[in-house]
Amino acid sequence: MEISAHIPSFKNLFSEKKGQNIGIVHSMNYEIPGIFTLENGKTLSHVRIEYEMYGKMNADKSNVILICHALTGDAHAAGLHAGDKKPGWWNIVIGPNKAFDTEKYCIICSNIIGGCKGSTGPSSINPETGKPYGISFPVITIADMVNAQKKLVEHFGVKQLFAVAGGSMGGMQVLQWTVSYPDMVKKAIAIATTASTTPQQIAFGAIGRKAITDDSNWNKGNYYGKEIPAQGLALARMVGHITYLSDASMQKKFGRVQKNEADVDLSPNFQVESYLNYQGDTFTKRFDANSYLYITKAVDFFDLSKNGSLIEGFSKVTAKYLVISITSDWLYPPYQSQEIVSALTANGVDAKYEEIRSQYGHDAFLLEEGQINYLIRGFLSQILVSDIMNQNFYSVSRDETIEKASILMVKKKVNHLPVVSEKGKLEGIVTSWDITKAVACKISGLDEIITRDVKYVYAGEKIETASSIMENYSISALPVIDSENRIIGMITSESISALIGRFS
Repeated sequence: MEISAHIPSFKNLFSEKKGQNIGIVHSMNYEIPGIFTLENGKTLSHVRIEYEMYGKMNADKSNVILICHALTGDAHAAGLHAGDKKPGWWNIVIGPNKAFDTEKYCIICSNIIGGCKGSTGPSSINPETGKPYGISFPVITIADMVNAQKKLVEHFGVKQLFAVAGGSMGGMQVLQWTVSYPDMVKKAIAIATTASTTPQQIAFGAIGRKAITDDSNWNKGNYYGKEIPAQGLALARMVGHITYLSDASMQKKFGRVQKNEADVDLSPNFQVESYLNYQGDTFTKRFDANSYLYITKAVDFFDLSKNGSLIEGFSKVTAKYLVISITSDWLYPPYQSQEIVSALTANGVDAKYEEIRSQYGHDAFLLEEGQINYLIRGFLSQILVSDIMNQNFYSVSRDETIEKASILMVKKKVNHLPVVSEKGKLEGIVTSWDITKAVACKISGLDEIITRDVKYVYAGEKIETASSIMENYSISALPVIDSENRIIGMITSESISALIGRFS
């Protein structure tokens, strides 16, 4: 007989209310203690990470989602800074009742190392010289960016992230997170990205870097306090920006419209030319040229395949995946997302593939508010037994004594002990109520009080299934088994109640 418990209903657990904006937000800074070692063995000291946080962590810090930004993004992902008119770069999906619901989750977004928006990068002061690093800054990788993020996450006492999400270079960081720290990520959302940078993608980065280093004002990276290499940086941005669009979106936005059809000369005649010039000029006012060199190089080096195999590269991944591509994206086309999903599923990973149908090209993940919210919200709200089951459970064999089972329950503060065979297969369950009854009836053998008609669930089942079983049979805990009837975890009414407390 199991102890009865009130199992909360899952009706209306995830609302479909209209999304709201966060309001005024503030950036914060964290300095990584001691020496930070990079993948290449070189070190940095006094590494600072700029970050923003939206929403609150729950008691066990299990509701934290890390957002990873794209190439020239920053920590300001949502809300408004005081005096700003334009919100953060992913404001469409972060906020109350949006996909990354700040009433359910605690959202963290940090600026990458190597960047120029608060985190340590080439424009930062080298503590050893008192001058900006410039190109003396060591070469960095996507893994280095993730390692720095891990330091930040650990600073908050977070042992496992509920999810990591990002698009483009942010998607690369997502992939790297699940490869480098598989036990720290429950869910992963990789959008418009690749697991291995292709020659064409490397070529675009090379052109941008060439434009910067050929600018006479670049001065081998020593331009701080002087004239910046604005022309080269603007050209790099113009080339890069073209890859973020699509032919259809450019046709719709600009067509062949000319500024002044009467002036037929070599000056910029078409609207698209003026647009690109504006994008380039604006970019030089907010981004550092050396950071652009380092970050694009990190993207070029990115390759998660191992021994030429992406399947082998993903062999340790355990996170549940949502991989999203964009139909009109020619920078990171859909086939590259499909390759990621194929490699993940070949390793037995639960990976779902979706496409955003859009004419906006690569930038669609920043623009298609309806589709992106729908896909992410559905993925995050689909809670499975595996998401909250306790893998560190205690069990006994049927040959055990009631006294020892009772002592184990008291010491470990549990009310249920699954009874397992030598091969780990589930044979029954014993509860504290069974122990009490045995003592009253002066029964000494555990085998006499085992409940053999045990209700159970599989790790891949929805949490609603577990909740329904508990409610229908008035029980407060369920063993979780695999296809061979081996017990792999326990799920309790308390864990479900905690989940509802987190999301309601």
